[in-house]
Amino acid sequence: MTEKPRLCLILLLLSAAAFSGCASLVQSAKNQTCALDPAHPFDVVTVDPSTQELRLFWQDEAGQRYGSLDAVRDWAETHDYELVAATNAGIFEPGFVPTGLYVEAGEEKQPLNLDDGYGNFFLKPNGVFFFGPDGAGIQEATRFAAQRPEVAYATQSGPLLVEDGQIHPAFTEGSDNCRLRSGVGVADDGTVHLVISNGAVNFYDFATFFRDTLGSPNALYLDGGISRLYAPHLDRWDDGDFAAILAVLAPKEVP
Repeated sequence: MTEKPRLCLILLLLSAAAFSGCASLVQSAKNQTCALDPAHPFDVVTVDPSTQELRLFWQDEAGQRYGSLDAVRDWAETHDYELVAATNAGIFEPGFVPTGLYVEAGEEKQPLNLDDGYGNFFLKPNGVFFFGPDGAGIQEATRFAAQRPEVAYATQSGPLLVEDGQIHPAFTEGSDNCRLRSGVGVADDGTVHLVISNGAVNFYDFATFFRDTLGSPNALYLDGGISRLYAPHLDRWDDGDFAAILAVLAPKEVP
């Protein structure tokens, strides 16, 4: 065999390995040491519906992506709002397109995705976080498809961390699959909690925090290592490059 065909064969074999049985090995290599800040394991933003409102931001009227938390803050400042907090609103595709359902100001911009696949989004059950004039909720994706409630805003992500008080069946207590993680939970009284971990946490412990500490019987994973939280009242000024962004807004106080 000449040198060129031999090189082509090696590259072909390497490519096949990368897209086949090595998935679990690659996943393991990305895991981090399970270690939360012992003094402050999670940052939590609790939304006060009496003085604050939730919105999703992806593209402006010209179809341009907001992209950054700073860009949403700039929008807020020019529309008589204060940006109280903001975080990336879920998993997205190349080209910064939300994966799965995305509804903004009553307009469905991306359809519900009930497909099977690889990755956290497809670790079923996954779900939809939605909100509007009647409050907020989280529903498993097929239930949402069957009931199809009218919503002002919605973002689909996965996996569901907690569904009706039950932790996702795929999560294992003591798992070493630890990463930075962010999510959203809704309590029985409709209170919304946005959470990001301070350090690497497994899914089981993250879900348990929503259910047992925050009293959220329904919670949805938003994203992992790229997650960021802008929350000046928590002394966080994070930013990043995202598709959809979930924002907590408050009307500016009149001097």
